[in-house]
Amino acid sequence: MNQLSRRSFLALSAAATGAVLAPSGLAEEGDRPAGHPERYPDPRIVVLDERFTPYKLLNAGIQRLWTGAAWAEGCAWNAGGRYLVWSDIPNNRQLRRLDEDGHVSVFRNPSNNTNGSTFDFEGRLVSCEHDTRRVVRFEHSGTISILADRWNGKPLNAPNDIVVHPDGAIWFTDPGYGIMGSYEGHKAKFELKEAIYRIDDKSGKMELVTDEGYKPNGLCFSPDYKKLYVADTGGPYPRGIDVYDVAGAKLSNRRRFCSMEMKGKFGASDGIRVDTDGNLWSAAGWVGDGYDGVHIFAPDGQRIGMILLPEVCANLCFGGEKRNRLFMAASQSIYAVYVGTEGAHIT
Repeated sequence: MNQLSRRSFLALSAAATGAVLAPSGLAEEGDRPAGHPERYPDPRIVVLDERFTPYKLLNAGIQRLWTGAAWAEGCAWNAGGRYLVWSDIPNNRQLRRLDEDGHVSVFRNPSNNTNGSTFDFEGRLVSCEHDTRRVVRFEHSGTISILADRWNGKPLNAPNDIVVHPDGAIWFTDPGYGIMGSYEGHKAKFELKEAIYRIDDKSGKMELVTDEGYKPNGLCFSPDYKKLYVADTGGPYPRGIDVYDVAGAKLSNRRRFCSMEMKGKFGASDGIRVDTDGNLWSAAGWVGDGYDGVHIFAPDGQRIGMILLPEVCANLCFGGEKRNRLFMAASQSIYAVYVGTEGAHIT
């Protein structure tokens, strides 16, 4: 703000807002002539409400870090190792990008068509596997612990997204996309209603916390862990994100937090995360230019900003040394942008 007057800044924000539902214009690596600069502030970071203004950095733009996936998903940041992990579900692998030099390598292959992952409070990777229909944890010893694969004697559908709570519990969704065909797992019969489960860290006991909704997908806690947000990617339009009150292992008072409808366009949310101010950052897509990317919602559920990408965004996480870098897994690529806030949780 010390480089631009308030009036000039708002004019730039208004110009960026005009990009909504217009082509994103994000160039891919190698597309631009040598030496062609990007202009700041990045017009693909769109301010819809002044509440988003502090989060758009004037001198930070969207970067495409890597491409080459069939369907990129499940990104998670390891703070101790300073690396990003993500899934390439159809290619049955997980990849890793080292923060120090940008080196990308295969982290796990085969990965059992892993989708969502996170790191727990001990730095262990916890993942949802489509093909084996289970939730696993990678121990420091190198062994793999199977945390969940059945409920009431029946196999899970295909665990999808996962978060951890400070009490050690692991919460995950089971919408079953990995058994709807052979592209992201294998085709199998649904034996359970789509649901959200909780695994107690101490006893290992699993509980079904809710089977409301259609296809519970992405999930995250509020900064104080008193609310659970859930993206429902099934059922009739308009699809959106629901929120529950959390009391220990119980959920209550389900209500609609926001709709993903925008100007008559009906898209969907997938992976979601919150920042330290309680704003919700949602991967979004399936509409096209001017919609696909990331939608940001204030704590009251109002859409206040967008990050436009040329690919459907499936998942995201905060990371980097100060947890102020947003990583986005979008179709075939990984994107990143520095923002004026920090992720509320460890990954």
